[in-house]
Amino acid sequence: MTTLFAVAVSFPALAQTDTTTLGGITVHGYSQQRALSAVPAAVSLVRPQDLQRLSGQSILPALNTLPGVRMEERSPGSYRLNIRGSSLRSPFGVRNVKMYYNGLPFTDPGGNTYLNQFALGNFTDMEILKGPGSSLYGAGTGGVLLADSDFGETDRFTAGYTGGSFGSHLLTGKGSWGNDVFRQQALLSWQESNGYRAQTYMNRKVAGWGGQWKPNTKATLEGYVLYGDLFYETPGGLTLAQYEADRKQARPAGGGFPSAPDAHAAIRQQTIWGGAQFGYRWNEHWQQTTGVYGAFSTVENPTIRNYEKRREPHFGGRTVFTYSRSVLRVLAGAEAQHGNFSTKVFTNADGEAGVLQTDDKVNNTIYSLFLQPELLLPHGWTITAGISMNNNRTAFTRLSETPAFRFTSRYKNEWAPRLAVMKQFDAWANVYAIVSKGFSPPTVAELLPSTSVINTTLQAEKGWNYEAGVRGGGKNGFWYDVNVFWFRLQDAIVQRRDAAGADYFENAGATTQKGFEALLLYRFNNLLALRGAYTFHHFRYDEFRQQDKVYDGNALPGTPAHTVAATADVNVTRALGLFLTYQYNSDTWLNDANTDKATSFHLLSVKAQYTFDRNDKWQAAVFAGADNLLDEKYSLGNDINAAAGRYYNAAPGRNFYAGFRIGLHGK
Repeated sequence: MTTLFAVAVSFPALAQTDTTTLGGITVHGYSQQRALSAVPAAVSLVRPQDLQRLSGQSILPALNTLPGVRMEERSPGSYRLNIRGSSLRSPFGVRNVKMYYNGLPFTDPGGNTYLNQFALGNFTDMEILKGPGSSLYGAGTGGVLLADSDFGETDRFTAGYTGGSFGSHLLTGKGSWGNDVFRQQALLSWQESNGYRAQTYMNRKVAGWGGQWKPNTKATLEGYVLYGDLFYETPGGLTLAQYEADRKQARPAGGGFPSAPDAHAAIRQQTIWGGAQFGYRWNEHWQQTTGVYGAFSTVENPTIRNYEKRREPHFGGRTVFTYSRSVLRVLAGAEAQHGNFSTKVFTNADGEAGVLQTDDKVNNTIYSLFLQPELLLPHGWTITAGISMNNNRTAFTRLSETPAFRFTSRYKNEWAPRLAVMKQFDAWANVYAIVSKGFSPPTVAELLPSTSVINTTLQAEKGWNYEAGVRGGGKNGFWYDVNVFWFRLQDAIVQRRDAAGADYFENAGATTQKGFEALLLYRFNNLLALRGAYTFHHFRYDEFRQQDKVYDGNALPGTPAHTVAATADVNVTRALGLFLTYQYNSDTWLNDANTDKATSFHLLSVKAQYTFDRNDKWQAAVFAGADNLLDEKYSLGNDINAAAGRYYNAAPGRNFYAGFRIGLHGK
């Protein structure tokens, strides 16, 4: 690993990155509104240059350069986000991680986050809060994702196109305009790909709008609308023999089930989400922010086993009051969400909905109250104490049975405290320690998985996290951020898959998760910047017995012990830039028994870009690049604990892309 860590020294986007000021970037997590160097939390950042330095077709490569964060893609459009091993319970999508978009909840009250409904252009920057964030952000033991889109201070319009291997196309247009009182932003995006494997066609259309009104220096009103229309085919997992024989194939027929192509296995997903948020500063001591949102998602999913149709309307809101005086800062607020979901499961008649099998109504409500006092003491001391009270209720009514079957799960008065202490010695040493509790009830998709069997025994998982870290840097262009953690989780929820590929879930007893995460950056003038990230995760089952099988001491599947991420950006000339990216994942166990594993892999990518400027009025760039230059054979998005060993979802081999971008700048 020493050699690998040396290779991990990397380079963020040079022309736009200043690592000497990284510690001064304002962080919003835990409502700190302070420089990163002064925040007592494990935070990873994705900034505009991190999003622009890659092909732009997916956010995945940018997130995978962060320590402790791992994003997977089983097929184009099918994402899975893992923060410190949280994909243990994620067959697809984002579970156990709460997401907020421009300060408003995006994760639905059922616990699912449709991250694939966004285009890359929807994000200006992202903050990933690692570890339990329940003290301020409701239920979740994995972490919190805060995503924002900036209105900008000047008028700007950009458009671009990227085309590449496997019939991939991406066309985007984005603009922001207005004045000091009222500003707007809009985005249109169209993306298509035939995919690397059979049965992996994808088509995504995204439209977004935002408006910001500042009638005076005290008030701000913002509104947002997002629409996403996504269709992608699902090829299904392969056994090791099938994967080695032809990794491009979709799951073949077998065991009485049709092949993925014969079943027309796919997902059609549409979401419209809108929100408004009002902020007001009453005086020098008091301010408040209140926001509401509403959303409606539809999902149609023909699978090898059946055909599912879901309708998921939901709404909610969040309010936060802040009081500041002298060394004291107190934050208090509430968050609530409610959804009325409908799930119907049919037989799959050659890709069409056949005979109705189950018809379920799902009513879910969550709310939390939170309080966070903070002391900013002399000599660089900061003490933050947070606590929340969380309630969750999910009621099922199965209308397809007579009489109707009813089941309600309740998780009442779950308290989630957090205590963080930080001492700022100087710019080079900002040390913090954290004790926090996380709480995460089963999601609707876990209580009612694709087996269509309502799980009446699944319990919420909860645990205590202990963490310490240090970060800092100086004017010589060096920055570092290192942390260690110890997290013990009770009633951990784990995923399993039956012979048809349908997922179901169960509690797996206790787990102990220990980790070390490090980020190093170094910049040399305007020619070279270096960045390296290393993650070590030692995750084990403490107590887990399944029937007559004992898994005590086994490694948790789905999480590699070692990952290394590296990016290398070089300004060859003022106009020509070269961007390199390297990633390493160690062997990864695929089942609880630790009998099967995915082998380690090394990924290398490169991008070259030439930029034209004209009197600061317009800018154009042409670029070309290649991913997986080593043509590694690997699976990105394994199906954990899959029946018959159908774990593998092959990732693309060596592939290429090229494109252009043009921008117009106003005053």
